[in-house]
Amino acid sequence: MRVAIKALVVGGTVALAGWIGWGLYSSRTAESIPYEHRETIDGVELREYPETVLVETTAPNQRAAFRRLFDYISGANQGDESISMTAPVETEGGTSISMTAPVRSASADESGDGVRMAFYLPPEYGPDTAPVPTDSNVRLVVEPPKTVAVDQFSWYAPDWRVRRHARKLRATLDREGIDARSDYSLLRYNDPWTPPFMRRNEVAIDVADEGSPIEIRG
Repeated sequence: MRVAIKALVVGGTVALAGWIGWGLYSSRTAESIPYEHRETIDGVELREYPETVLVETTAPNQRAAFRRLFDYISGANQGDESISMTAPVETEGGTSISMTAPVRSASADESGDGVRMAFYLPPEYGPDTAPVPTDSNVRLVVEPPKTVAVDQFSWYAPDWRVRRHARKLRATLDREGIDARSDYSLLRYNDPWTPPFMRRNEVAIDVADEGSPIEIRG
């Protein structure tokens, strides 16, 4: 009995160590979009983002939205380019690209029905070089430079927790006299296999920008 219990404890420890090791690896190898820290107010960070290119879709649910975007980074684009969510991959006849974190999602409309999801492309991709999607439901969007307020949290990101952090973020902006220029969105930086206590999530609201997002038409 003692041998069996010891084996279970050792096995569980090894599994936990491997899980944590994967979380550390995936977090360190995932490229993040660049930004400049401006200031932190009561736990809310203000950031300056440069012009960025995203691949975006609107779908009935998160699963469908993620599937479309995953297909795009798997080669469903006019350049047949393959994009890995964790590290560059080499494909015959294509180009190796690393996808940039985070994954962004928000309600598709005011009623909360549907979801709008976007993957950020690496900084080296601009409006003229990003591969054009072959799915008409997927689009490339260029976002101009902007200032964003974010509230960061860990663990899982169910709707109730996201809404709680969104309320906190809005309360801080209201108290500081900072005008919100957008509804809130959720930014997630980790893959589904990262341990929950190692996950990085952020609720983000635009507070200043130099224009509206521009859709790229292929």
